[in-house]
Amino acid sequence: MISKALLRVAVAICLTALALPVILFADDSAAAIAAGGLVPRRETRIVMAKEVLQISDKKVVVDYDFRNDTIEDVTTEVAFPVPPYNFSETSQAISIASFPDFQLSIDGKPVQFKTEARAMLKRKDVTEILVTDGIDVASFGHSNDDVPFGRDLVRLPEREKKRLATMGILDLENPNGYAAKWEAHLQYHWKQIFPAHSMVHIRHEYSPITGDAYEMGEDAAKGILKAGKIPVDETKPKPLDPNDRGDLTSFCLGLPLAKNMAASFPQQFSNAPKDETFIPTLWMQWVDFILTSANTWQRPIEDFTLIIERPKQEHGGRVLVSFCSPMNGKVEKLDAEHFQVHLTNFVPNAELHIGFFEVPLAKPGQAATKK
Repeated sequence: MISKALLRVAVAICLTALALPVILFADDSAAAIAAGGLVPRRETRIVMAKEVLQISDKKVVVDYDFRNDTIEDVTTEVAFPVPPYNFSETSQAISIASFPDFQLSIDGKPVQFKTEARAMLKRKDVTEILVTDGIDVASFGHSNDDVPFGRDLVRLPEREKKRLATMGILDLENPNGYAAKWEAHLQYHWKQIFPAHSMVHIRHEYSPITGDAYEMGEDAAKGILKAGKIPVDETKPKPLDPNDRGDLTSFCLGLPLAKNMAASFPQQFSNAPKDETFIPTLWMQWVDFILTSANTWQRPIEDFTLIIERPKQEHGGRVLVSFCSPMNGKVEKLDAEHFQVHLTNFVPNAELHIGFFEVPLAKPGQAATKK
C-alpha cells in the first residue's frame, strides 16, 4: 500500500509549451521541471558540431562545440529559457524554480549573463504594470520567508492593491493572505559572437528539479510493476500528456529490469524482527531534459554524447536506471555508475525522461549489489 508521495521540491508550478521570440520549451510532471539546452534568437547558420550532455539527479552539465562555417562573424543573442512558474507561498520553491545556480562559461572562462523576466496573465503581458509599481516580477515582489507575499506588494497602497486585483494580477481573497496571480517567464541570455570559420566552446550547468519519489509496500509495488503503472498525485498539476508521467513505459522499462525490481520484494522480508515495523520500499525519481531545443540551431548535431550517472543510494537499497535512449541508440556501460549513448548526425525528436529507482535489498542490512 502506498504510504505517501515524497516531494523532492514543494513547488506549485504548471509548465506550458510556448512559442516566443526566444523559443521556450517546457514539460510538467508533478514537481519535475524540464529545462533544456541553449536557444539562439532566429539564428540557424551556426552548426552544433558537438554536444556532451551529462545528467545526474544532482547536476546537469552540457558542453557544446559550435562552429561557424560562413565567411562572416555571426553575432546573436543566446538564451537559456527557464520553464514558466507560478507564485508559491514557499520562497524556497520560487528560488528553486528560477534555476538560481545556472552557470555559464565560454572557451573555458566564466561569463556573466543578463536576466530578463516577463509577467504573463492568461497570455497577456502585464510586466510594465508591475514594473511601474516597483514590483519584481521573477521573485513575485521579493517574496521571502519573512514576507511570503512579497515586500514589494505589501508596501503598495490599498487602492493600488485593489486595482491590481481588479485586473486579476493579485488575489486579495486568498485565505492565507493575498497572492500574486501572474506567471513568471524568465530567461538568462547574452550576446554571443561566433567568428567566421571558427569553433566556440560553451558550457552551462545547473541543478535539476527532480520528479517525485514514491514509497510503497510490497503488494502495491508488485501490482504497479505488473500493471506498468505508477500512481499520480491528483492534487499536483497534471502533465501535458496525462498518460505520460504515471506510466512506467515512459522510461522504456524493459522486462529484465522490471523483474529485477519486483524480485527485490522477496518473502524473506517476513523474517524481519517481529518487534519492528519493516516495510519494503521502492523509491523513484526522475530528471527531464528538453533535447529538441537543439533544433533551433542548424541541424543535425554532428556528434552527440549522453552520459547518465547513477545516483548514490540514499535509503539503503540499490539504484536502477532506465530511460528511452534517443533514436534507440545503443546504451553502453562505462563503469558501475555511468551509462553512455553516442550518436552522429542526430536530430532530436523527443525529450529525455530518465528514471532512477532505488529498490530494497534482498534482506534488511544486506550489502547492495549494483547492476
